[in-house]
Amino acid sequence: MPLYVYSITAEDHPRRLDGVSGVGSEPTALRTVAAGPLCAVVSDIAEEVRPKRRDLTAHQEVQQRLMADGAVLPLQFGYTAADDLAVRQALESHAESYLSTLERLEGCAEYHVRASQTDETPLLQQILDDLPEARDLNDRIRGGDQDPRLPLALGELVAREVEARQEALAADFTEALVPFSREHIARPPSANDFLNLSLLVPDGQQDNLRATEADLARDIGSGVDLRFSGPLPPYSFV
Repeated sequence: MPLYVYSITAEDHPRRLDGVSGVGSEPTALRTVAAGPLCAVVSDIAEEVRPKRRDLTAHQEVQQRLMADGAVLPLQFGYTAADDLAVRQALESHAESYLSTLERLEGCAEYHVRASQTDETPLLQQILDDLPEARDLNDRIRGGDQDPRLPLALGELVAREVEARQEALAADFTEALVPFSREHIARPPSANDFLNLSLLVPDGQQDNLRATEADLARDIGSGVDLRFSGPLPPYSFV
């Protein structure tokens, strides 16, 4: 019977999952498939599991419950296997790698940090204040100069400066937060974000990380939204 696979743990992990429901329209009990020093947490499924809110929540709750009791290799939502034998073979084939990763993740959680420009007005005014060239172009346009090249020149100058200042701010945030992590991954920002940072943070550094994040959020001023989430299962570091 097909299985939905949630996570991989060491055999001595307590895997306390009483009261936690699995995925699917008719969830079955969570159970363990063991192979030597490793175990996989699975449940039987009779249908394709789609990323509906209820199933996404169920998947995440399993990870959170497991993570509370020890290191876990969380699988991304939607991972399935043909049967117990396929799971055991995977555990046996990759045992050395899985055990090494569990050891690396022991005592850590993932934190996400994202930053976006929610209001460009303060930044644009700062650019005009700081750059005489931008200020001159703006004054000429506002004064009625009809030269069609002026708006394009001002727009290109401001766009370059906005990008440079956001990159510098992202670098400052990263420099302040990375020392509290064991590993970090900086991904290309998406949408309106200019920072997308994942941190693998040891338990003993999580309070320091949160305190530093609060200081940064307080000091950045208006127009920038610093978003911080965690502790999370370490998906990015598996």
